[in-house]
Amino acid sequence: MKKYALRDSVPQDVDEVLKIHHPLVRALLYARGISDIDDSLRFLSPDYDKHLHDPYLLKDMDKVVKRILKAITENEKIGIYSDYDADGIPGAVVLHDFFKKIGYTNFVNYIPLRNEEGFGLNNEAITNLHSQNIKLLITIDCGITDLEQVDLANKYGIDVIITDHHIPKEKLPKAFAIINPKQKRCKYPEKMLCGAGVIFKVVQALINSKKIEWKDGQEKWLLDMVGLATLSDMVPLTGENRVFSFYGMKVLQKSPRVGLMKLFSLLNINQNTVTEDDIAFMITPRINAASRMGIPHDAFTLLSTTDEVEAGVLAEHLNNKNDERKGVVGSMVREIKKKITDRDEEMKHVLVFGNPEWKPSLLGLVANSFSDEHNRPVFFWGREGSNGGTIIKGSCRAGGDTDVVCLMEKVKDILVDYGGHKGAGGFSVLQENIHTLEDRLNIAFLEITFEGKALVTTDILIDKKLSLNDVNWDTYSLVEKFAPFGLDNPKPLFLFENIKISAVKLFGKEQNHLELKFKNSKNSDITAIAFFSTGEKFGVPINVENNINLVATLEKSNFRNFPELRLRIVDIF
Repeated sequence: MKKYALRDSVPQDVDEVLKIHHPLVRALLYARGISDIDDSLRFLSPDYDKHLHDPYLLKDMDKVVKRILKAITENEKIGIYSDYDADGIPGAVVLHDFFKKIGYTNFVNYIPLRNEEGFGLNNEAITNLHSQNIKLLITIDCGITDLEQVDLANKYGIDVIITDHHIPKEKLPKAFAIINPKQKRCKYPEKMLCGAGVIFKVVQALINSKKIEWKDGQEKWLLDMVGLATLSDMVPLTGENRVFSFYGMKVLQKSPRVGLMKLFSLLNINQNTVTEDDIAFMITPRINAASRMGIPHDAFTLLSTTDEVEAGVLAEHLNNKNDERKGVVGSMVREIKKKITDRDEEMKHVLVFGNPEWKPSLLGLVANSFSDEHNRPVFFWGREGSNGGTIIKGSCRAGGDTDVVCLMEKVKDILVDYGGHKGAGGFSVLQENIHTLEDRLNIAFLEITFEGKALVTTDILIDKKLSLNDVNWDTYSLVEKFAPFGLDNPKPLFLFENIKISAVKLFGKEQNHLELKFKNSKNSDITAIAFFSTGEKFGVPINVENNINLVATLEKSNFRNFPELRLRIVDIF
């Protein structure tokens, strides 16, 4: 069961410093570690011109700018090699659009196939690009660990510029230059940029060089892609990312991209009021579905095309592929549920299931649902077609408070590779060892639990206790100042204590969403909803006249273009 605690009150000295702000705003700022007036203004009012760092602070930037300008001047063919996810693809669009805007067309975009080529550079792709007479290769959101592949490019006479944000290993590739704020001796203040953010800094540096024709401020139109990637890639929405996500949302609401317009229209999203939730739950999955289903370049074309007919076709195509992806994931979920039901024994501490027919690229989505439902670590595996069937690949999720990386470290002798963070990760294992994985992980679970490393239960912090009378547009306008929300800037959590349910309703085609009504002191209705929940998962009966404690966030719904203020249910107890 989840444990909740109210955040500490704002200390009197901090409260005095932040007194120009409303008390609720002060509380939310303090919860985000902001106790200085300048920091508070920087956070609440991001400024594109004042709050972005000089791109030349990035190590190797001067070298990169000179090399790209040389390629442009001498009309060398450039290859843009990006990752296939909702960070790499928008990042590729940023550089593609920049080149097009300055009239440079001698370049190609290459996006590897997730299931066949895997993450990062690969030798076959390098050879292919060499055959196309590529002289300069620029990576986006990948390349920082690809030593062998960069060596091959060097052998072919291709200069490689790596732009990446992943953590470098001890040994770096012998690239012409590397732009990565996380590399040693890089003095760039913002270390947590996403891949699209890094390539945008390169574009800024090229503009600042004054060696190309550029209308002042025109690059801001590229922020729709930087914002999309920043929100999609789960980087902290603080510092420079706060600026990128804030302005990214503003540009997304006005973006002239026909692909985005067609996708918004197809999904019944009003572009003028599009939110970070619309991006995270509607747009990002369709971009990622393209790579999961083997067509990453279609997502790139959707975001970069200027052809309305092509955009309409691709929007439908990606939506269909996402539906197909849902169908495949649903089939995998049903298969695992049957396997769990068919087991006679007591459920194990760590669940391990696999099938050689399963696509590894979809397993993270499947693992998410099972880890939450069963509140324990899950490891699901499948097999890719490109490795001759000897290597099994999979995804894992924590489910509760278990550290999955700690688990994998305990069994690393049978793993070919593994990585991730406390809550989620990926792994690969030789086929001959897959049958021992479940037993080994369950033994490891008991070991780290005994050592006290796995189960460290922390309270979920509630920002403020409110009454139903506080659910009004004035309160919402204060909360809205903190948007867009995401990692390290979560939606504020509010507690409503001992409130009486006045109505209960299930809605949706499958009657799988919950709506509750409450009355405030003026006898006005206050609505609270929970998607994909019928109320059974909560620890108390959800019946009319029952008094409950509600944990919720405030949100504005624009369903059918009618703005409605409501509560989004997080928990009931």
